[in-house]
Amino acid sequence: MKITETKDGIIIKVFVKPNSPRFEVTFGGEEIVIRCTEEPVKGKVNKELTRELSKLIHAKVELVSGYASKQKLLLLKGLKKNEAEGLLRNKFNFT
Repeated sequence: MKITETKDGIIIKVFVKPNSPRFEVTFGGEEIVIRCTEEPVKGKVNKELTRELSKLIHAKVELVSGYASKQKLLLLKGLKKNEAEGLLRNKFNFT
């Protein structure tokens, strides 16, 4: 899992799978995989991704890059690298 710390928070790289039966965060090897229920049309997946992930981690999430791609960079505002690693491990069972 690649986490980059910035002055605003941390940036994580995720792979998004749209049109899934439910929203969930999983890990495939070292990659964070997020399954979204929305269709990849008119930014619906991006809106769902930032909204639902914000609810799960209790931090503001912004899309940095990958607006039209399945590979995305997300900024998790206000988090430090060690906080984010612990949160992802505990909340989403990442080892």
